[in-house]
Amino acid sequence: MSGLAVDVRGLNKSFGPRHVVRDLAIQVGTGKITGFLGPNGSGKTTTLRMLCGLLTPDSGEGEVLGLDFRKDAEAVKRQTGYMTQKFSLYEDLSIEENLDFVARVHELDRRRERVKDSLERLGLAARRKQLAGSLSGGWKQRLALAASVMHEPKLLLLDEPTAGVDPKARREFWDEIHALSAGGLTVMVSTHYMDEAERCHDIAYIAYGKLMARGAADEVIAESGLVTFLAEGQTAEGMEADRLAPVLAGQPGVLMAAPFGAALHVSGTDRAALEAAIAPYRAPPLVWTEVKPTLEDVFIRLMDQSSDNFQ
Repeated sequence: MSGLAVDVRGLNKSFGPRHVVRDLAIQVGTGKITGFLGPNGSGKTTTLRMLCGLLTPDSGEGEVLGLDFRKDAEAVKRQTGYMTQKFSLYEDLSIEENLDFVARVHELDRRRERVKDSLERLGLAARRKQLAGSLSGGWKQRLALAASVMHEPKLLLLDEPTAGVDPKARREFWDEIHALSAGGLTVMVSTHYMDEAERCHDIAYIAYGKLMARGAADEVIAESGLVTFLAEGQTAEGMEADRLAPVLAGQPGVLMAAPFGAALHVSGTDRAALEAAIAPYRAPPLVWTEVKPTLEDVFIRLMDQSSDNFQ
């Protein structure tokens, strides 16, 4: 697939005195999976809702699915699937009844056939008569996804879709998302899970309304400028590496000192200052190794550089 499914710029939205989205510009390639990351309250959900016509921006221009996303908001909405963080289907209806209702809302042809296909594709057929309200988080997630793509949208927006779902269900969900993407569906997903961010083709990091990083995960890490050292083992005094976190935190050159089990990640952007800070603790048997920063390291650094727009 080629071309852009989303190409917007100058996107702004305020709620009273709060400027939630600030001059945001973003492009998303057709058939790509783009991850939206950032602290709570940073404008991720607001941005998704503006792109699909559920919210009207204060300003901005551009195209979504080749349409003017402001003038043709209703047309964009009809070609978009949106899965909210909170389960929004009818809990007193069965799985099959919910899907049939969604098909009726969209005035779909071949309604029974589409419902049957959706049940089988998402592995819901054996539970078709089960009430939605009695489903676990993972099964509710499957039902919500089935409902979101039943009308064969060209763009799928997912707002923290796997919050509170077990690892196996999350992996199965992402396998299905990649299958949909391979079929040409463009996906934008907000998430707080770093492993999910790494499963996206590219990511956008938004902090309090501003786009602060954009690109593939490896590109975002490389452009962060972070240098990270991993400490493992014990000091000569018998102290585990992770116990050095409060000792090193705040020292010149140390931007982050985070325990990872019994190990320790120490990061900074000034290599010389960082190495000077850890030098007193580099004696054996403690082992120090320079490692690639994690996405979590990068995102915490970006959060430290941003200002909370509630304040």
